[in-house]
Amino acid sequence: MLRPWDLQITINTTCEKAVYMQIADAIIHAIKIGKLSPGDALPGSRQLATKLLVNRNTVTMALDVLSAEGWLVAQPRKGMFVAHMLPTFKARKAIAKQRVEQPQLIKPHIFFDDGLPDTRIAPMDALGAAYRQIFSRKGRWQMMGYSDAAGEEEFRIGIAQMLNYNRGMHLHPDQVFITRGSQMATFLAAHCLLVPGDLVAVENPGYKAAWEAFEHAGATLLPIRVDEDGIVVEELKAMLAQKRRIKAIYVTPHHQFPTTVTLSLARRLELVELSNRYGFTIIEDDYDNEFHFGQRPIFPVSSSEQLENYVYIGTMSKIIAPALRIGYFAASPAIVAKAKALRRIIDVQGDNMMTQAVLQLIDEGYLKRHLRKATTHYRTKRDVFEELIKTYLSDKVTCKKPQGGLAFWLIPNTAQDLDLLEKKLLKKGVAIVSPKNFGVGDTAFGLRLGYASLDNAQLEQGIAIMAEMLLG
Repeated sequence: MLRPWDLQITINTTCEKAVYMQIADAIIHAIKIGKLSPGDALPGSRQLATKLLVNRNTVTMALDVLSAEGWLVAQPRKGMFVAHMLPTFKARKAIAKQRVEQPQLIKPHIFFDDGLPDTRIAPMDALGAAYRQIFSRKGRWQMMGYSDAAGEEEFRIGIAQMLNYNRGMHLHPDQVFITRGSQMATFLAAHCLLVPGDLVAVENPGYKAAWEAFEHAGATLLPIRVDEDGIVVEELKAMLAQKRRIKAIYVTPHHQFPTTVTLSLARRLELVELSNRYGFTIIEDDYDNEFHFGQRPIFPVSSSEQLENYVYIGTMSKIIAPALRIGYFAASPAIVAKAKALRRIIDVQGDNMMTQAVLQLIDEGYLKRHLRKATTHYRTKRDVFEELIKTYLSDKVTCKKPQGGLAFWLIPNTAQDLDLLEKKLLKKGVAIVSPKNFGVGDTAFGLRLGYASLDNAQLEQGIAIMAEMLLG
């Protein structure tokens, strides 16, 4: 079908009128002056978007408005046509008035995430160069087929060496499973370990995305309180004493999520002893081990030679960028074998080309150098954020300076309606991770504010606005 009309629309990006309304008004003007007649076909939305250099969704919104107001009619499998019965200008004016009165969505300009890295310092040039080299050298003949569902062997060897040398573990590469991020690792571990009805102890407040993976596997969650020394192991002991057959416990002992506290040595040892005595598995999520600002990171619970049943979860995404979906878990060969069978149902294998590129950065020492620079960068930004909190919120929140990780945990000094606070902040253009995402019951009492992904000016502006909103 021919659509000969040469559409001439000038988009004014400086005026307050939305782009889709400018397009709609231009088409109405063309109809009024006779350039478009009843029954004429309009160009398709993709063609219009290309010509006007706008998103296709913007064009679709304009066409939907014109269709709703009666200027255009849609014919199935044919397109949009000028209506034979055109609306009066008065009717359109009334509809436009209703549209203006509809509430507008507020897009925040500052977002305190839950601890994402600063993508502006990500080593993307080096990673891109390594990727191109790998593709040129191996891609055409060696990397294009299927490989082990647990991940490319060389990369598993590299991860095992890193965990053994840097985190005190004792792993064989066959105990390492490469995933598309730590959430996939948690999901696979949950479905390999659990059956419906199993009990899983979790930190409270805690990481709800992991909780959802356990519940999806059919588990029932047993929340356990967290204090300044990490998960309260005495509560776990009390549950076990009541003959509750706990199958696993999920912990984030290095920098607890969301409170950032570190599990004390005494509780670590006690947790290992309880695991061995009662036979439950410790699922340890070491999501940001790399960013520790003290003397050195504490070794994982899973590094204990006495521990019999564990799944250790980690990620490369925090080191490079969240969009790089490379995670892993380490566990017994039996669990790895189960995970391989489960993965083949949904994914077959990971991105071997990308893991080879990351491995090249590791072997060349580039990633280690980048990590040193990134740690210095985040330590400086953490200290800046601490000073901002002291300046604006010292009388309104209690906050302990974290020894690692990319977020702070703030506890208001007076009772707050945190849901209302979230809404009030959003009206000012500041978004936070909803307090509902942490814990159950009355334990969602704090705010987790990631500082790494924002610049210093954004951090100060966001905290200043929060100071206005918090009750004193």
